[in-house]
Amino acid sequence: MRKYLWGFGSLLLFVVAVHAGRAPNIIYILTDDLGYGDLSCNGQTHFQTPNIDRLAAEGMTFTDHYSGATVCAPSRCALLTGKHTGHAVVRGNSEFLPEGQQPMPADTYTMAHMLQKAGYSTGLFGKWGLGAPGTASEPLKMGFDRFYGYNCQRQAHHYYPYFLWDDDQREMLWGNFGLETEDYAPTLIHDEVMEFIEENKDQPFYCFYAVVQPHAEMFAPEEYMEKYRGKFLPESSYEGTDDGPNFRKYAYGSQPEAHAAFAAMVHNIDDYVGDITAKLTELGIADDTLIVFTSDNGPHQEGGHDPAYFNSNGSQRGFKRDLYEGGIHVPMIAWWPGKVAAASSTDHLSAFWDMMPTAAEMAGVGAPDNIDGVSFLPTLMGNKEQKEHEYLYWEFHEKKGRVAIRKGNWKGVRYDVAVDANSPLELYDLASDPQEANNVAGQHPEVVAELDALIKGARTVSPVEKFNFPLKRNSGNAARAHEKK
Repeated sequence: MRKYLWGFGSLLLFVVAVHAGRAPNIIYILTDDLGYGDLSCNGQTHFQTPNIDRLAAEGMTFTDHYSGATVCAPSRCALLTGKHTGHAVVRGNSEFLPEGQQPMPADTYTMAHMLQKAGYSTGLFGKWGLGAPGTASEPLKMGFDRFYGYNCQRQAHHYYPYFLWDDDQREMLWGNFGLETEDYAPTLIHDEVMEFIEENKDQPFYCFYAVVQPHAEMFAPEEYMEKYRGKFLPESSYEGTDDGPNFRKYAYGSQPEAHAAFAAMVHNIDDYVGDITAKLTELGIADDTLIVFTSDNGPHQEGGHDPAYFNSNGSQRGFKRDLYEGGIHVPMIAWWPGKVAAASSTDHLSAFWDMMPTAAEMAGVGAPDNIDGVSFLPTLMGNKEQKEHEYLYWEFHEKKGRVAIRKGNWKGVRYDVAVDANSPLELYDLASDPQEANNVAGQHPEVVAELDALIKGARTVSPVEKFNFPLKRNSGNAARAHEKK
């Protein structure tokens, strides 16, 4: 007990010391569909990511960090609300037409609300995907003082869109009309990030930088493409939609050089990171700023991208939309000069829903009681008295339904749960089998029973019917009976 009190006391002294001066800034860089193996500090050999590698060399690498989900919208909801997909209101991608996705309820309390209440200036830049324009959960209604980017993740498939959102107003990009490609949207978004940092240099700020790359479509500015053209042969090509009524509305554009485009897009992200760290140093606020760099899920296989060529999943099993490691085990680096030990790493088991309580502890405010997250600030500070999760849980509502759970080194995966609620649980020992190649459920029935019981208790019924698992979707009568309830 005395050791525990010492650890808690040291952390408390840190929080008090922070608030005797300036509350720390938080820059959360969330890339889109970047795989664990897409960084040279994680083994990528086809190209280099020197600025992101520098974050790792000067900060802390989390080797067991997980996204909120295996697709965009629920992953972001888990991040912003501190709730995993068994409790979050948005548990899957759900489209609103003509623009936007499933909104969160008006009374949703987000990390942005929490930090805004603590005196932070809050900004979201990039992709939202959590509430269509005019709904109760536009960014400015969900705790953000500033928003610039795409409201709709479907429209964020296009890097030369017809418009972006500037707070709650559309900014028309006339240079992208017809077949023109004058305004590369990520560049416009990045410029707004840099301006936000500059404008808030004298006060604490929270910048949620929801980078749209390297999600398909596979487009990058020519200045980046020329660096990689012809280097990754044979090329991967994709024939998409390049004109007509669906042009730049949903379908991806064609890309005959998808290998080069992917490397170019990641290079572009790396340059963004370098711009941010240089700006923080120039302004003299680097030591007052935590940068978290991660990805919303595993690598995609769309628009011509060939993740196997680049080993984008880091030799893990699966990709985006899988609940195997390749779909949800993501890179995560924390950089905070003078606070986080340089060149450090941790195998602390963590997930997106931990960011809200971590930010709360940094800001000196209370996190909501009804969340699933655990603050990892003690780990950042090198404090050994880190609270651990009992388990991590995910669910996915496409492809016949999927759930997964991790407890310690045990990983349970169940597919086809919307068809059969009692589909077999696959069991993997990640300590000896990180590639999830050997299902050992038959050798450990007691572990299967334990994880099965935890899965059954990990979720609540969603008020959004499509985010619940019917008992028997393969039975017309059962499905209709479920729908009448």
